[in-house]
Amino acid sequence: MFIGEGPGRNEDKEGSPFVGRAGKLLDQLLDQIGLSRNKVFITNMVKCRPPNNRDPTPSEISSCSGHLDSQIQAIDPAVIVTLGRFSFSKFFPGLPISKVRGVPRAWKDKFIFPMYHPAAALYNPSLRPRLADDFTKLLELVNEYHNMPKIRSKSPNQVEPKQLGLFDR
Repeated sequence: MFIGEGPGRNEDKEGSPFVGRAGKLLDQLLDQIGLSRNKVFITNMVKCRPPNNRDPTPSEISSCSGHLDSQIQAIDPAVIVTLGRFSFSKFFPGLPISKVRGVPRAWKDKFIFPMYHPAAALYNPSLRPRLADDFTKLLELVNEYHNMPKIRSKSPNQVEPKQLGLFDR
């Protein structure tokens, strides 16, 4: 699961995350590690474009957090890639992305993998090699996870599904 900041102009028009220039770079980076967009889930912290493409406010992030939490619960990803400081701060507030990017951190029964936002590499091309390196590390993390025994536990509120019969209530 990849979590960005919020929709830009192109995303707002098309109703899908990461379809502009940053999305094209994200697609290239995914392709470099053998993944495609249809193998990952991509979303944003806020679901509506902030005016003038400004940073989302804490109240906007708070307003959308329930929806994002529902997405995380429904997808139940083993690895959450946070693209930029806003999505990383949801899980680890106060830590600067520049100091922690590229290093997975345990959060509940998941790994949080912080990266720079692809748009940052568009504005500052010197970040592109670091972003590419982080994608390589991400692939290693995902491969390690798939090769380790299942250690993820059920959440305490999770109930095993039970198929009801035709006349069960």
